[in-house]
Amino acid sequence: MDSIKIIITGATGMVGEGVLMECLENPNVSEILSISRKPSGKTHPKLKEYLISDFLSLDLNDEKLKGYDACFFCAGISSVGMNEEDYTRITYDTTIHFAEAVLNQNPEIVFNYVSGASTDSTESGKLMWARVKGRTENVLKKMNFKGAYNFRPGFMKPVDGQLNVKWFFQPIIWIFPVFFPSKSLTLHEVGRAMINVTKKGYPTSTLEIRDIKNLSI
Repeated sequence: MDSIKIIITGATGMVGEGVLMECLENPNVSEILSISRKPSGKTHPKLKEYLISDFLSLDLNDEKLKGYDACFFCAGISSVGMNEEDYTRITYDTTIHFAEAVLNQNPEIVFNYVSGASTDSTESGKLMWARVKGRTENVLKKMNFKGAYNFRPGFMKPVDGQLNVKWFFQPIIWIFPVFFPSKSLTLHEVGRAMINVTKKGYPTSTLEIRDIKNLSI
């Protein structure tokens, strides 16, 4: 596979914006369709944007999704203050519906899902968010994608120039990677790993920090 065409979600959040910026710079990506509720604020010859207010309303036969090699699903929310029903609707229902739509239009697509460190694959642990993420991962792996990879990053250092970085995150951006290098990644590494796993594959579908680092080289 030469250069790839990708769909990305979450470009107005920290993770998605960082991955998008890596993809805009990366010569292995030729075309990007950003799907989100609001504009990313970025312009680039590679970039097209498709604004949709609710991913659950996405038509499974939407031809705007056709012609892509991979989906980098970086959209997500914090579970803080949320009940399980609402968190499940946004985290599980939305992701699976979106995955069904892109797969329906691209039978050979690779789906890369940003999950999280400590996600619960058993779906039976005490942490609500980890159970919901685990259920989402498990269903994605059973879908008929060319490849489905669940990214479980830890701390992710933003890309220089990012706009979508919460104020409370700023003080630890430089400190955390120094003291906890084995639990830290950069969003450049996450983006490169997504590109490389699309092009080359990987022996396991669950990608922990060490796997993401290996794929980013």
